[in-house]
Amino acid sequence: MSKSFYHFLMKYRHPKPPDSISSFANDAYLDHSFPKNSFEYDEISSYLEMNGQYLESMSVFDEAWERYLLNEA
Repeated sequence: MSKSFYHFLMKYRHPKPPDSISSFANDAYLDHSFPKNSFEYDEISSYLEMNGQYLESMSVFDEAWERYLLNEA
């Protein structure tokens, strides 16, 4: 994979979030502790479970991760 998940997610940032993934991207951008260089599902998932109060549901992360995998394949 050439981009970290965070780098991939940033393409969904939007000033007026049209969907939950865009909201997630905006919130992750503001989260200075987000594991920005990680390529690992388990590392990011664990981080969000402990620190991702802004994430409405882990299913949003799972959907974004699926897009990441498809994009990086």
